[in-house]
Amino acid sequence: MILRLSDCLGRLSANTRLLIWLALLAAMTLLAVQALSRGATVQSDILAMLPKIQEDPLTQRAIDRVEQQLANRIYLGVVSPDQASAVAGAKALLASLQDAPEAFTQVQSADMQGAQALNRFYFPYRFHLLTAQQRALLESGQLAKLEANTLAQLYNAFGYANSQLLSQDPLLLYPELLKQLSPQRRLKVVDGILVGQEATPGSDGQKRSVAIVMAQGVGSAFNPKAQELQLARLEEAITQMQQDLGTEQNMDVLRGGALFHAAAATKQAKQEVSSLGLASLIGVILLVWLAFRSIMPLTIAALTIATSLLFALGATLWIFTQVHLLTLVFGTSLIGIAIDYSFHFYCERLQAQKNDVNKDRQAETNTATNTATSAVARVFPAASLALLTTVIAYLAIGLTPFPGMQQVAVFCAAGLLGAYLTLIFAYPKLANSAMTPGERALGLAARYLNAMQIIARPMRGIKGVVIALGLLLVTVIGLNRLEVNDDIRALQQSPLSVTQGEERLRQVMSGGTDNQFILVRAETPEALLTRLETLTPTLNSLQSQDVLGNSVNLANYLPSQASQQEAYRLQRQIYHKLPEVLARLGLDSDLAPSLMASFEASANETITPTNFFADKAGELFAPLWLVPELSSKLSPELSHGLSHELSHELSLETDTQAQKKTSDSDTYGAIVLLGGIKNLGTLTQAITPLDGVSLVDKVQDISDVMAKYRSLTLILLALALLVAGLIFSLRFGLKMALWITAVPALAALLTLAGLGLAGSPLTLFHALALILVFGIGVDYSLFFAESHRGEGVMMAVFMSACSTLMAFGLLAFSQTPAIHYFGLTLLLGIGLTFLLSPFIHTLTRIDK
Repeated sequence: MILRLSDCLGRLSANTRLLIWLALLAAMTLLAVQALSRGATVQSDILAMLPKIQEDPLTQRAIDRVEQQLANRIYLGVVSPDQASAVAGAKALLASLQDAPEAFTQVQSADMQGAQALNRFYFPYRFHLLTAQQRALLESGQLAKLEANTLAQLYNAFGYANSQLLSQDPLLLYPELLKQLSPQRRLKVVDGILVGQEATPGSDGQKRSVAIVMAQGVGSAFNPKAQELQLARLEEAITQMQQDLGTEQNMDVLRGGALFHAAAATKQAKQEVSSLGLASLIGVILLVWLAFRSIMPLTIAALTIATSLLFALGATLWIFTQVHLLTLVFGTSLIGIAIDYSFHFYCERLQAQKNDVNKDRQAETNTATNTATSAVARVFPAASLALLTTVIAYLAIGLTPFPGMQQVAVFCAAGLLGAYLTLIFAYPKLANSAMTPGERALGLAARYLNAMQIIARPMRGIKGVVIALGLLLVTVIGLNRLEVNDDIRALQQSPLSVTQGEERLRQVMSGGTDNQFILVRAETPEALLTRLETLTPTLNSLQSQDVLGNSVNLANYLPSQASQQEAYRLQRQIYHKLPEVLARLGLDSDLAPSLMASFEASANETITPTNFFADKAGELFAPLWLVPELSSKLSPELSHGLSHELSHELSLETDTQAQKKTSDSDTYGAIVLLGGIKNLGTLTQAITPLDGVSLVDKVQDISDVMAKYRSLTLILLALALLVAGLIFSLRFGLKMALWITAVPALAALLTLAGLGLAGSPLTLFHALALILVFGIGVDYSLFFAESHRGEGVMMAVFMSACSTLMAFGLLAFSQTPAIHYFGLTLLLGIGLTFLLSPFIHTLTRIDK
C-alpha cells in the first residue's frame, strides 16, 4: 500500500505538491484562529493533567464542595515581634486588599458578624444545649459544681456575668456553650484581627506574633492572568503597608494558598519552555550547519519545525480549547523529532549527488530538482512507517485517562503529521537547490558502520554469548533494584521560598499539614447527626493524643433531636429546684416565675437542619451539609485552619455529568474538616469501625490510579511492540521484523535497568516515556532496514539522535519531577537505541 501511495505521489508535480501543502497550511491556520476566537487559554495547574477519579455521587459532591470553597482562597500572616505592630500591619493589608475588588473578595480576618450571628441564633434554644462537661455534671447530679462555677464568674471582675444574662440563664451555662462553639482555638481575636504565635523563637530569641488576613481571589488561581493581577495587587499592598508602618526590617509576610504554588509553577514552566526550547532550537541549527554547511537546509529545517508547531498548537487548541504549559514543555521535544524528516531527506540527497559534482550548472539545477523529488520518494516508505509507529506510540499515551498526557499525545502526533506533510508536499519544490556533496560526513558514517560490522561479526559465536550474558546480568541487577513510586505528591514540588513560609503559617493556624477530610453518611438527617455525635469522642481522643490538630464537626453546631431533648431533660432538674438555686447564688427569687415559664415554653423549640441553615449562623456551615438543594459559601472562619493543599491537590477537572447522577440522591452526608493530621494511619484506623464514616483521601486515590495506569502503560508497550512486529513482517518478513522490534525492546529493558542502578523510582511518566523510546527507536531501525546504502542513513540517524537527545536530555534537567522523569527515561532510551540500531544494518548484511 505504501508503494502504491508513493506511485500516486510520484505523478504529482512539485508545483502541485506545493499548492496542496499551502492549502493544508492555510486550513490549519484557520483552525488555530478559530480556536483562539473561541477563548482558548493556557492552563498551568499540573493537577489538570491528572485523571478524573470516578467516585460515588455523594463523595464526588463532597470533594467538589470542598474544592469549590477552598481552591482560590489565600492566607497571609503578618509576622512581628510586637503584637500591636502585627495587628496594625494586618489592618493595613485588609484595607489595601479591600480596595482591590477586581482581584480579591471576602477580605477579612476575624468574622465578628459571624460570631454575633451564632449568639443571636443559639440563645432562644439554650435550654436544649449543653457542653460535654455540663452534661456530665448534671448526669451525675453534681449541681453544686455548676453553682460554684457560676459564683466564680459573679465575683470575677473580668467575668461575663451581668444582670440581664442572669435573669435568663442563672447558672451561666450559655456563655460556656458559646466558648465551645468558637472554631478559633489556636488563635485569639485582637481588635477584630486573628492573632497567633509562632512556636519557634526567631533569631533574636523572641516568639513572634502572627496576624492573619484571608481573602478569596477573583478568578481561578491557575489562570495566569488572574495570577498576575492578584500577585500585583498583593505586592502593592505589602509594599504600602511596610512603607506606612516603617517596619521593613522587623516585619515579614507569610503566604499560603494555591495561588502561590500555581504562580511558581507557571513561572517555572514559562522559563523552561523558553530556555529548553531555545537551547534545543540552537542545538538543531548548529547541528544542521555543521553537517551541511549551507543556509538552505537550515531554512528548510526551520520551516519544518514551524509547520510542525503550527499543526501541534492548532490541533491541541481546537480539540481541548486550552493548552497546558507542561504540554508546551513536553512539546519542545517535538523539535528534536520533527527535524528527523529533514535530516533523512538531506542525507539521501547527499548520497545521491555524491557523483554529480562535475555536471554543468544548468544540468546540475535540473538534476537537483529531480534529486529532491527522488530523495522524497526514497525516504517515503520508511518515513511513512516511522510516522505510523510513532503516532501509534503517542496514541497509546492518549488512551490513558490523563487529560494532560492526552494533550501531549495530540500535540506531538499532530506536530509530526505536519512535519511529514511538509516533507512529502513542500520539499520537492522548496528543497530543490543544489548541495555540496558531503564526502567527509558520509565517510565518517561509513567508518562507523564498518566498526559496527567488525563488532557484530564475533557476536555470533562464543563472544556473543558472553556479551549477552553480561547484558542479562546487568539488566537483572538493575531491574531488581528498581523501585516504584506512584505518590502524586512527588510530581509537583514548589520552591522552598513558597513551601517554607506556608509551613510556618500553617503551623500557626492549624498545627500541621492536612489533605483529607471525613465524610459521614446516613439515610435521614437525624441518623446523620447521631453518627456525627458518635464521631465526636473519637476526634477529641485523636486531638488529645496529638494525632489530629483540629476538626470542624457539624455535630458541635447542630445537635441531634435526641441530644437536644436529653439536654432539656437534664436542665429540668435545675428548674425544678429553681428557688433553691437562686437563693444559693444570692439572686432575687422573683426571677423564678419568668425563668420557669421560659423553660416550659421552650419544650418543643429545638434546632433543626431547616431552621439552622435558613439562618445566617447556619449559612456558614451549609457547605458541610450534603443535601443537593443546599448551597452556600464556606466561612473563612472554618477554612482558615486548613492547609491550602486540600484544595490545591483536589483541583481536578470535574465531570459535570457525574455530578448529576441520582443513584445516591436519598443519602444525606456531612463533611468533617480536618487540620494538623500527624498520623494518617492512626486516624484511619480509629474511624474505620464507625458505621457510615469514611476518610476521603483524593490524593491517595489519584496515586492508586497512577499505579494502575503505570502497569497498563507497560502492557500497552508490549502490545505496541507486538502490533509493530506484525506490521513490519508484512513488508520485511518475520526475521527482519524481529530485528527491527528487538532494538527498542532491548533499549527499553536496559533503560529500566539503568533507572534501577541510578536509584530513580519507576513512575507512570517513566512508563509513558518508554512508549516514545519504542516509537522513536523503531524509526531508526526502519530507515536502516529500508536503506541499501547505510552511510546516508547512519549520518541521518546520528543527527536525529543528537537532536532528540538535546531536546529530551534538556527535559531531564527540568525542575518539575514529571518532566524530569520523562526526559531522563528518553535520554537513556534514545541513547541506547542509537547505539543498537546500526546493528540492524550490519547484522542483516551479514546474513545476506
